Amino acid sequence: MKTINFIFRVHQRSNLKRYRFFDIGNDHYYYDDYADETAVRQNTDLCYLEANRTLLEMIKSSNGKFKVSFAISGLALEQFERYAPEVIDSFQELAKTGSVEFLATPNAHSLASVYDADEFAIQTKLQTNKIKQLFGKTPTTFANTALIYSDEIGDEIAKQGYKTIMIEGAKHIMGWKSPHYVYGHAYNNKVKLLVRDNKLSDDINYRFSQWNWNEYPLTAEKFIGWINAAPAEEEVFNIFLGYEALGVLNNKNSGIFEFFKALPYHAMANGVAFATPSEVAAKAKPVDTISVLHPMSWADEEKDLSAYCANELQNEALQKLYSVAQRVHLCNDLLLKIDWQRLQDTSHFYFMTTKHYSNGMIYAEPIPYESPYEAFMNYMNVLSDFMDRVNAQYPSSIENEELNALLKTISNQEKEIASLENKLAKATKKNGK
Repeated sequence: MKTINFIFRVHQRSNLKRYRFFDIGNDHYYYDDYADETAVRQNTDLCYLEANRTLLEMIKSSNGKFKVSFAISGLALEQFERYAPEVIDSFQELAKTGSVEFLATPNAHSLASVYDADEFAIQTKLQTNKIKQLFGKTPTTFANTALIYSDEIGDEIAKQGYKTIMIEGAKHIMGWKSPHYVYGHAYNNKVKLLVRDNKLSDDINYRFSQWNWNEYPLTAEKFIGWINAAPAEEEVFNIFLGYEALGVLNNKNSGIFEFFKALPYHAMANGVAFATPSEVAAKAKPVDTISVLHPMSWADEEKDLSAYCANELQNEALQKLYSVAQRVHLCNDLLLKIDWQRLQDTSHFYFMTTKHYSNGMIYAEPIPYESPYEAFMNYMNVLSDFMDRVNAQYPSSIENEELNALLKTISNQEKEIASLENKLAKATKKNGK
């Protein structure tokens, strides 16, 4: 049976305020709260609440047969709690249906998987704990920031306990292979890879409202017809897109919500089912392996990391940021750790790219800087102040070898404490009986 696996990425970035050179050492608050609240409120009104109501209605009207999944960053959850708690409530209503899966993803929507494996694991734990706290669900499927993936990254994800990973269906990797099957990791036979169908995903995401598109208008009947017309042996259709496709990239008047509401009816009429990533992975065996030697992503036509770390500005900012990772891991300063998460957001580096400034937009999102250099200077001013705060706790005179030894000691102590707590709990339970 042909199966559609719908996944939405949900993310809200922290906007940096204009931070001048003379602010370094004098102002430790880096954010434009007004811009943050405005963006969250706008997306809440245009997308989140209406989209969640629509999906809830689809689940109920189909008696739970329609299923959907979300990869929500920790930074987005943080902003919802601050500016739009009703969005959290609406996601909780969806969680109660039993037809919704929440995926693990880096807390800060960061490039940690590329630059720091320890930080990558920390961020995953932060985000999954938040998902469990808010929605009572423990993620079992992983979707990295921008679906960044390589063999090495996939192996790191597997070490964190995830055996199902969403990846991009990049042409230079897939070649003749179809995205409509389940694949295996290049050398870790415990990992299953679900491949994003970028054509069908982008037909909704970016082409739905384009009147000059040769398939315009896209109807639910036509969309399901495309899936039904695929070869019989191709059974898995992974549709992964940003949630802003509903109401922001495609406004309400485009008919995007009506399109989604009609999907379950036409799917069921044609024998097409819906499933979550974990359900897809549980039912299907890999037909082949996929090897990705160099990291790929879903960004731009190149499907690589060039949107984030292709030029000198981006690379200098990223190298300096992650050079203090070990020191941040050691500190107990909560505000410092919050800033550390926010400063890793990929948008900071995306704004430094030279690829998107011709029309002043990144897809539907205005660029808040006049040039990549302005984005770089603003970020580096903030980063300089941040690094001064980090070094005030753990001076740069302390060698990394000393920090590594200290981290290892702390890690061993934490494991010993956890082991003793576990033994105590078992003893208490035994004595209670």
